[in-house]
Amino acid sequence: MKKFYLSLLASALLSIVILGWLIDAFSQQTHTSQDEFGFQSKLLMGFSQQIASQPFMQRADYTALLAQQFSLGLSYRATQSLALPPSLLEEINAEGGLILEDQEGYYLLYSNDLLAPFHLKLRLEKSHEQDQQNDMLLTLMFYAGLCVFMGFIIAPLAKRLGVVNDAAKKFASGDLHARIRVSHFTYIKDVELTFNRMASQIEKLLDENKLMASSLSHDIRTPIACLRFGLDAALDSHSEKKIKHYLNRMEADLDQMESMLKSYLAFATLEQKANQLTYSHTELNSYLSTLIQQLEPKLVQQQLDLQLICHDNSHIYADLHWLARAITNLLSNACDFAKQKIILTASIKEQTLIITVEDDGPGIEEQNWHKVFSPFFQEQSHRNRADQSYGLGLAIVAKVADWHHGSVSVNRSKHLTGACLTLKIHNPEQL
Repeated sequence: MKKFYLSLLASALLSIVILGWLIDAFSQQTHTSQDEFGFQSKLLMGFSQQIASQPFMQRADYTALLAQQFSLGLSYRATQSLALPPSLLEEINAEGGLILEDQEGYYLLYSNDLLAPFHLKLRLEKSHEQDQQNDMLLTLMFYAGLCVFMGFIIAPLAKRLGVVNDAAKKFASGDLHARIRVSHFTYIKDVELTFNRMASQIEKLLDENKLMASSLSHDIRTPIACLRFGLDAALDSHSEKKIKHYLNRMEADLDQMESMLKSYLAFATLEQKANQLTYSHTELNSYLSTLIQQLEPKLVQQQLDLQLICHDNSHIYADLHWLARAITNLLSNACDFAKQKIILTASIKEQTLIITVEDDGPGIEEQNWHKVFSPFFQEQSHRNRADQSYGLGLAIVAKVADWHHGSVSVNRSKHLTGACLTLKIHNPEQL
């Protein structure tokens, strides 16, 4: 919007300057003094012929007589008394004379060979009504021109606002793919980009909610069916031992349902955390070493070797809690599928923190690379009811990357032949 305000102000000032110059030039061309006082010029030239026919000594008296008879400001004076440059003195002898202006108004000077070295001076009276008409005409021309100039400035704005309005109507009517095609020649580029980001965010949230609802309704059927089966079996059984066995299974199914609901609700409220990020600095190598120490029990239990490769001792600037959550999720995912070894690589390039986690497991099928970071997605070969995994770990990683204006991707490891997950976040401040 700042661009719009500056453009509007600059256009207004420029239009005022240009219009003032054009109107002034037009006024001088169309309303010259010679045209306006043409009758008085001819009258003065007629008087000059009559005065020149009089004896030299009587010319001043005859001029005064003419001024009295015709009620004119006419006088007969010596030309040498005029403090004018030579170029203007020459114009006195030209046809029509020389029109000048002083504090009292306009006056006409005229001389010829018969009057020299004297000249006639005639005080000119300008019509007040004509002045008012001219002033009104020039004022109307100025405001009309200003409206035209401002119209050229505001018309593109009105057009772009219409585009924004149409896109908003489409989006409100259910077309979640409605977006504004941003133009380079627009004053409200920030507004258009903000609308597109807002629309994308809303569409993403709605898709996630739909996906969460469908996934929850699908995943919860299994424990509900198990509960129904266990309840029916316990009611039909007359053995106390079997009834206790069925109740234990039902308790395990309830625990799974509770864990599932907690995970789903936690992910549903995850987007609210985006506005609560707390950025701080820390040293990269020690930060990653601390995270690995927290995962040590799981690594020992599964007999896995985790290698840290970090030759950069620079500081990072991020929300350390959520960044730790993302890196831990990547490492936990690698632990679930690795056979023997995991490699964690970290580096900073051009203000971008790059975290890479590789494992020697089966990897991820290439056709699922674009789905693996979607919430509730699990490869069929990796689904396991016992481990209480609901496909949210990598989805949280994608959320954290998006909050830090970064990205996350998957590939096949060149060193360990398993999965290779890469997290990139923007690191604007380095110490």
